[in-house]
Amino acid sequence: MPARPELIEPDEASIQAAMDRALAVLASVFQAIGPGQHTLSIAAIRKDSTQLSHSADLSLSTHPMRMAVLDPDGYSTLVMLLVFALEGSTVDDAALIATTSAEPRPRAYGWTVEHGWLNPMDTAALQDAVIPCPGICAVDREVLPAPTLIKPSGTDEKNTRA
Repeated sequence: MPARPELIEPDEASIQAAMDRALAVLASVFQAIGPGQHTLSIAAIRKDSTQLSHSADLSLSTHPMRMAVLDPDGYSTLVMLLVFALEGSTVDDAALIATTSAEPRPRAYGWTVEHGWLNPMDTAALQDAVIPCPGICAVDREVLPAPTLIKPSGTDEKNTRA
């Protein structure tokens, strides 16, 4: 028996459905966090216990509507991890955290992946995730309850893996 379980490659239709959900999720997250400078961070644990994480910095504006990404490759990596987390066959657990640099009080919102969609993260768990390590100079963020992201009609409702 191998030390780590083999990952089963998801089929193309499952990946496409998860990609569609990821785009809908991100649009909902962008609406929830509003305009400004943000960092999106994803952390995932694969079925073989490998831990993966990635962050991407972006700027959102509403007049005119625009999104600017500091590192397009980094943003693509974050989206790829989100797709696999939403698809669920290779990922056991995942969370997406959005932090803002808005003054006077930077804030943080968090969601966990459940049943192929993002659901608000418990604020105590989010506080633990964003609290600066002792001795590290970092921004203290106000932890706020994440809004519930409404699934748009037509998203794949069959995924119950995650």
